[in-house]
Amino acid sequence: MSEHTHSEEKHITSYKAYFIVWVVLMVLTFLTVYVSYFDFGQLNIVVAMVVASIKAGAVALFFMHLKFEDPITWLYALFPIGLLFLLIGMTIVDTFTRIFPL
Repeated sequence: MSEHTHSEEKHITSYKAYFIVWVVLMVLTFLTVYVSYFDFGQLNIVVAMVVASIKAGAVALFFMHLKFEDPITWLYALFPIGLLFLLIGMTIVDTFTRIFPL
């Protein structure tokens, strides 16, 4: 039998860390519901997206183990997010140039 020598580090996330992340996600879910009862005017979407982005970041870092990955994996994970911001930004720029009929 041949011996495999891997230079990979083994990472083990404890159940305590998973439980803490789960509690944080539950608190943020309740915060989302609580905030939905208030009217922030045009910032309603922004507030909802900030809370959702924090939750998505926690899921990606801990449950998808992105926290322990190498830089190339981070590049593959962040590149689509950059494209999403580009798409949203270009859409917003386009909406300001439209003339809406009355």
